[in-house]
Amino acid sequence: MTQGERRTPARRTVLGAAGATVLGASTALAAGTARADEQRAAGQDRAPGRGHGYRSLPVPTVIGHRGSAGYRPEHTLGSYRHALDLGAHVVEQDLVPTRDGHLVCRHENDITGTTDVADHPEFASRKTTKTVDGTALTGWFTEDFTLAELKTLRAKERIPGTRQENTLYDGRWTVPTFEEVLIWAEEEGRHRGREIWLHVETKHPSYFRSLGLGLEERLAKLLRRYGRHRANSPVFLQSFEPSSIQRLAKLVDAPGVVLLSGAGSRPWDFVEAGDPRTVADLVTPEGLAWIASYARGIGPTLDLVIPKDASGRLGTPTTLVRDAHAEGLILHPYTHRNENTFLPADFRKGTDPTAYGDAFGALKRYLETGIDGIFSDNPDTALLAAADLTARD
Repeated sequence: MTQGERRTPARRTVLGAAGATVLGASTALAAGTARADEQRAAGQDRAPGRGHGYRSLPVPTVIGHRGSAGYRPEHTLGSYRHALDLGAHVVEQDLVPTRDGHLVCRHENDITGTTDVADHPEFASRKTTKTVDGTALTGWFTEDFTLAELKTLRAKERIPGTRQENTLYDGRWTVPTFEEVLIWAEEEGRHRGREIWLHVETKHPSYFRSLGLGLEERLAKLLRRYGRHRANSPVFLQSFEPSSIQRLAKLVDAPGVVLLSGAGSRPWDFVEAGDPRTVADLVTPEGLAWIASYARGIGPTLDLVIPKDASGRLGTPTTLVRDAHAEGLILHPYTHRNENTFLPADFRKGTDPTAYGDAFGALKRYLETGIDGIFSDNPDTALLAAADLTARD
């Protein structure tokens, strides 16, 4: 697919250099670890976690999806920093492990489309086919690389046909570890004078546990090291597998969010455990009460909030927002994107699937349902839509 011509918002030009500077990974990591160890030894707590908790966040909360994936290659320090520059309240990370047990930020363990691994002849033999959560995938996978090996790769745009302009930044950043992100967030917090909120997802936790690379214990250890393990810490912990959030709830007090896919789907840990419940069962009052027994929120697909009809147009909102709020759960649905190809049919403009549609119109419909926040590849767009909503209240 070839991206059609469209004008780039001026704001992107103004902020174009926002992600240009990257932490020196090894230096920052070593320094941050030493600082954490020193403060822990002294019985002191780090600044994160001293805030007022997730209820103090603006509503609706705008979550930079994989950073600012609409403008920069996803899950890079440049994408994360750009999301903050655009005003995002929270920045998302997805976590997968390396062979030697380090947590790194990638949407998937298959790094074929998000790094230049295919251009490295020394790793050609690592290409393989694996079955992850019931799906066969062919490519290169993080669990087959040490961190040192992974650091020789460079990140690139995942969907270049749709976001051709993002390819300008291909090769600019490496794959960050989650510890590097924690250090980065502290430094950004000091620079910006506020806590930097993170929304952290465990990816395929049952799969990785079967490989001896359990995510939750590694994540909890890092959260404790950097003081983000408390109920009021500036972090959300999310997963599509409820058992991962249950496991984390026993390790740390940070608020958990259960992610919910299509109504007819089943969480993979349910499949493995023989639990017959589907997402449709989990969004009933009974299912939501069960989630509320160990989590503080849900992250449903937007279609669970407002379903689409057969033509792809938005229909009538469900009762999910009301029912979840009745159980004390917040809702952070996913994912808003500006391009026609991702928008409901009634908010598309023209015939170019890569052009921007009526993103504000679609956001207005979603935000009016009373959701507490939204994941967005375009945080600046979502923030303007949120401002429109609050101005009318």
